[in-house]
Amino acid sequence: MRTPPPIQAADESITVNFATTTGTPTYRASGWIYGMTENASGPAEHFYREVNFRYLRAGGAQLPGNGWVGGHYDRRWASTLAQARRTAALGGRFILLAHDLWGADGAGISRFPGDDGDWTDYDAFLTRIVDDVRSAGLTVQWDIWNEPNITVFWNRPIAQYLELWGRTHRRLRAELPGQLIVGPSCAFVPSIEHAFWNQYLDFVRSTDTVPDIVSWHSLPGDPVADVAAANATLDPRGIAHPRPYQINEYGAPDEQNPAAGAWYIARLERARADGLRANWAGGADLHDDNANLLIRTSAGRHQPRGEWWVYRYYAGQTGQIVAVTPSGSYDAHATKTTGEARILVGGGRTTGNLTVDLQRLDATSGLVQNNQVRVLTQRIPDHGGGAVQGPVTVSNRVVDLSNGTTSVVLPYANQTDTYTVTLLPPAETGFESVAASTAR
Repeated sequence: MRTPPPIQAADESITVNFATTTGTPTYRASGWIYGMTENASGPAEHFYREVNFRYLRAGGAQLPGNGWVGGHYDRRWASTLAQARRTAALGGRFILLAHDLWGADGAGISRFPGDDGDWTDYDAFLTRIVDDVRSAGLTVQWDIWNEPNITVFWNRPIAQYLELWGRTHRRLRAELPGQLIVGPSCAFVPSIEHAFWNQYLDFVRSTDTVPDIVSWHSLPGDPVADVAAANATLDPRGIAHPRPYQINEYGAPDEQNPAAGAWYIARLERARADGLRANWAGGADLHDDNANLLIRTSAGRHQPRGEWWVYRYYAGQTGQIVAVTPSGSYDAHATKTTGEARILVGGGRTTGNLTVDLQRLDATSGLVQNNQVRVLTQRIPDHGGGAVQGPVTVSNRVVDLSNGTTSVVLPYANQTDTYTVTLLPPAETGFESVAASTAR
């Protein structure tokens, strides 16, 4: 599925209320699928540190040899191990994709677990992975099988998948009881009408094999609506879900730009769901470029795309999250701390003027002086998916407040660029917005 083409809509407005807070930032959207080199040596560390990297989901996909079923498990495991260790060193959590180690990564393979009722080969495969994870001293999240509802990853009946799920869940619980299990990572969003989703939930409930983290893919979707639908299907069954949901692939290809990326961040934060940005690269490119957040020069040097700058701004949002009332096409993630407030605006669905109403600035600290505040507005360009040197300053001015409020108008001339609004004390002139990647 793809998002509808952009239309020129009526002007819209969103509201940021600094008197209402909803918690502290956890950067739940700062994860992605693959994007690290096979041996985990690249990209450079600062590309991860500067965006508060939180999650990596990988398992050696598309490396030559078709994994376990092709007799080339070792290369995929070596890559998985290197990437898992680097993820931990960077302060992130690693989600292990067992299906990629098996070889079910979109290529035609000779066999699937449980074919003809024989689980001998799969049991040996599980023994090998469990032993390798334990020997390496890794703590991972186990994503049992990716997108089991589509034939490119699971070309067998659902009953065979459910037996796979139950067998794997019971072994992991017994042999690695402290490690978390993720699933079903389906290629659709939750729905009370979706047969696969409901059959899966009934199975895990009746067999006591509920995942620790319930997951799905949003390609496209709306995390807020998806979480509501998940609640409506889990809660009536009495399936507890104390941990955040994991939308472990978000962002269709035409949604991977600054505006839509920022919109997903805002919606994931609003839904309180963890998210991992999808990766649409293939072959060797799958294992590089921070999942297409970076682009390489002819000399092989990494440079950030526009959407990387979105994550960098997001990483700088500290203190407390403040309430935002979205519009039909736009949402925002807003924070405040002493002497600064930040608003990351997301859209990607239309063009036109967006008014951001900033209310109750009297509820901030160290920001308002003599009834004035500095408003720094910057645009993060998409630049056709090419390299972007940094945000572009649109306006930097001191404004007078009226009853603790002011507003900013953002001219969305196209659907792929987006904006940030940073509030500072009047005497401040701005803040550093050049990444290490472009400063050296």
